[in-house]
Amino acid sequence: MKTLIVHAHPEPKSLNGSLTGHAVTALRAAGHEVRVSDLYAMGWKAAVDAADYGPHASDPLKVPLDSGRAFDAGTLTPDVRAEQEKLLWADTVVFQFPLWWYGMPAILKGWVDRVFTYRFAYGVGEHSATKYGERFGEGTLAGRRALLSVTVGGPESHYAARGINGPIDDLLFPIHHGILYYPGLEVLPPFVVYGGDRLAEQDYPAVAAAWEQRLLTLESTEPIAFRPQNAGDYEIPSLHLKDGLEPAGRTGFGLHVRP
Repeated sequence: MKTLIVHAHPEPKSLNGSLTGHAVTALRAAGHEVRVSDLYAMGWKAAVDAADYGPHASDPLKVPLDSGRAFDAGTLTPDVRAEQEKLLWADTVVFQFPLWWYGMPAILKGWVDRVFTYRFAYGVGEHSATKYGERFGEGTLAGRRALLSVTVGGPESHYAARGINGPIDDLLFPIHHGILYYPGLEVLPPFVVYGGDRLAEQDYPAVAAAWEQRLLTLESTEPIAFRPQNAGDYEIPSLHLKDGLEPAGRTGFGLHVRP
């Protein structure tokens, strides 16, 4: 198995840094190939701008269209092209980051903004009266798996169904469904470390062991059963879930997960 780890934490000695290091060691010991994109160490440029698209940047800048033209022409900046090549190389992509202000760190969102260009991660496939493009279960990254490894500051009860922060599955839905499933990745249930800021040194070995267990079962873990866009669950082109498919009592994000 070939695994790409996208790491987003500024401190190498942090819990996130330790989890990334442990993942590299455990996966390689099991015979897997591993590459790491350590965004802070790379000095990753988070902001999209006209420089990303070179001669294909329009005035005024049109990010989707310009990024697609640059992608088709092979003129995206070398850092972006390198990350796209890593995604195509990988069988599994692991994202290691702390949950900051209910989302991913800005540098990681910037990686998504710049790497997931038009014609690469979206805007692919047939767009017609019967098919609204290849996305949500189809697309460039179909056949690959993704896993979020997330550290959060609060205790697990704060992220439970009735917790004040909201259910962790809801908080991660925009990433799971809107960023990863959209271009075709199969999304595995997340690995979440609660109370990460207060984790005692003596408690880390148990966390590392649980993390290693998840890593060594990446290929056998069932992905989240998101509904594919083009498999009959949605009306085309409205993309409304068809009547009668919602489980009793389920609303919101949960509608888009098959029972």
